[in-house]
Amino acid sequence: MSYPNSAQINVVDADEDSGKDFGQWIYGRNSISSRMSQSSPRDSLGSPSQLSPNGYFEHKKTKKSKRTAWYMKKTTFVLGVLVAFFFLVNLSMLRRVQEPGRGNINIKPLKANATTVFIREELQKLGRGKKPQKTIYARLLAKAAHALAEGESKTEPKDLWVEPYTRASSWIPCSHTRNWEPSEGTSGFIMVTANGGINQQRVAVCNAVAIARMLNATLVLPRFMFSSVWRDASQFGDIYQEDYFINYLKPDIRIIKELPMELQSLDLEAIGSMQVTDTDIMKEAKPSFYMKYILPILHLNRVVHFVGFGNRLASDPVPHKLQKLRCRCNFHALRFVPKIQEAGALLIQRMRQNDTGLGHLDHYLVGPFAQTKVKGQKTAAAKKSRYLALHLRFEIDMVAHSLCEFGGGEVEKRELEAYREIHFPALVELEKMRKFPSPTELRSEGFCPLMPEETVLMLAGLGFNRRTHIYLAGAHIYGGISRLAALTTLFPNLVTKENLLSSSEIDPFRNFSSQSAALDFIACTAADVFAMTDSGSQFSSLVAGYRIYYGGGKTPTIRPNKRRLADIFVKNNTIEWKVFETRVRKAVRQNKRVFSRPVGRSVYRYPRCKDCMCYNE
Repeated sequence: MSYPNSAQINVVDADEDSGKDFGQWIYGRNSISSRMSQSSPRDSLGSPSQLSPNGYFEHKKTKKSKRTAWYMKKTTFVLGVLVAFFFLVNLSMLRRVQEPGRGNINIKPLKANATTVFIREELQKLGRGKKPQKTIYARLLAKAAHALAEGESKTEPKDLWVEPYTRASSWIPCSHTRNWEPSEGTSGFIMVTANGGINQQRVAVCNAVAIARMLNATLVLPRFMFSSVWRDASQFGDIYQEDYFINYLKPDIRIIKELPMELQSLDLEAIGSMQVTDTDIMKEAKPSFYMKYILPILHLNRVVHFVGFGNRLASDPVPHKLQKLRCRCNFHALRFVPKIQEAGALLIQRMRQNDTGLGHLDHYLVGPFAQTKVKGQKTAAAKKSRYLALHLRFEIDMVAHSLCEFGGGEVEKRELEAYREIHFPALVELEKMRKFPSPTELRSEGFCPLMPEETVLMLAGLGFNRRTHIYLAGAHIYGGISRLAALTTLFPNLVTKENLLSSSEIDPFRNFSSQSAALDFIACTAADVFAMTDSGSQFSSLVAGYRIYYGGGKTPTIRPNKRRLADIFVKNNTIEWKVFETRVRKAVRQNKRVFSRPVGRSVYRYPRCKDCMCYNE
């Protein structure tokens, strides 16, 4: 919906009474013009004897008066029609914002892609809940709609698409450097079957590499566990380049694709000492644990099989060289297979409207499929081709586990309780034993995931233009397409990978959630701006860390402080839009500050440290 001028906005702001007054004023003017026309002389030109001495001039004056009256009537009528039209258009837009469940959302694909592919049915599968009974932020969303309409002709804030601190560019990647001899891997063989989705698996692989070096063991190429949740049978070689991974880390550890023949016949599950699960290893276990308990098993049986291995190596204290190896694995050794790189390159190109300019991270993400800059090409088009990537962490598992409320009333409450009974039984038992904070208290403390409506308000408050192209990662939004109505209405240029790729291009990834997530990883990491809604999300953390490592201080990431935003959103019924904008921008800007990795925090998310990056004064 376009708004060519600000006059239309003034009409929308008018209430019904003022609309009636305006209509009566138009009617009055028409009536007056009509009476004037009826009372004016209507004598036709007769003989000279019928005219006064100045009859000729009086006749000319009468014709001029008639033309003026007719012109005023026509102008008034046209003006009234235009005003009424714009009033109805704006009213329709506001009603769509306030009624998110109304109709189906057809997300318009970018012009660069001729194939129209709408959001996949996954949007409805996991979001089986009924639509919210009422839009919680109807007033603020209406104000956001007005602000976005007015912003069509305004420039966006200067620091919206850039890193606000020049210090960010002083950090450069340097984990690729080595100053040790290769490990011979003589103490035995480590096998890892990583669980979870692609993000958990990536962390597990990098941690396994560090442990193999620490124990002087040979790493067998990691395997991925089939999950009933993700339902993806993809293995390491389906996502990452095996040979590149093995060869790149050869100066660090020894990696083989399979166990030696003499060990393949062993029943690893039957020999309990060989199989170590997540229940056997505490979360964030220190290196000393592996030296004390795992190394003796390795010496005894020659093989240790880690099953699960989710987040089972502490961030600190870890020796500098091992920490550096973890960074080297995550940022350098793991490269997506050509099939994923090629599809990821298509996403980037189409989000940039086929602009041939090379992004800061394209080469690291899609390798030979990255577009190179055409010689002599002008860079003026860069502003038109930039895009924002958005990761909405609003899946049903996140929503249910949060114990928060999201405007769906009793229907939503019963549905989330039923989901917790099945998927989070330990949480249900804990609820019975102790009293948890109320949903209102949880929201005020920033423990609730941002709803799509809150995300819309945050983006509008930051100053993003209504024409902004937005890439939406993931598709399992709780509440289905109706929950996305406010987002797609206020930002119509929102697309997913299903929009950007044709059926033949997306089909190879449809039944493989991890490979599909890899495409989202590429599109989000390469974006000009990446916005997350939950800073604790594994996906968002890995994307943000990758952008820090390779971005050179030119790839800003929006990390909302949910506690501060909750304090702003709670004033929905009273806060004015200008005040809302000021507070949101201040809250988000403070989270863009540049700092070194805090002790105990992940190097994959916070690579600004001596173990991963170098700081140039």
